[in-house]
Amino acid sequence: MWRRFVYNITPLKNRRKQLRNRATEAEKILWSCLKNNTLKHKFIRQYSVEGYVVDFYCPEKRLAVELDGEQHKQSYKYDSIRTELLKAYGIKIIRFWNWEVKENLTKVLHQIELALPS
Repeated sequence: MWRRFVYNITPLKNRRKQLRNRATEAEKILWSCLKNNTLKHKFIRQYSVEGYVVDFYCPEKRLAVELDGEQHKQSYKYDSIRTELLKAYGIKIIRFWNWEVKENLTKVLHQIELALPS
């Protein structure tokens, strides 16, 4: 049984809003596809689980999509701890570099589609 109170908690509301307002170009590009139901599943932007915020989340399929910029090369340990916590909640994580979205959006969307369980 998943504890509802760990999702989108009020103390992170401002942080989620800040992240939405300061979205990277890659996040804007991908969100324009996901929000229009391109993959036939609802995605939420900037969704929090406990103290972490994921870029995009499909609650129906428990799939988180993360876009990583250059700063993630130095935050590998943080990202791995975060990934383990999300996995403990039954959330699958798929990651892409920002440049992948910009250079090959079709491939990224296809990989997300493949990651969505039937």
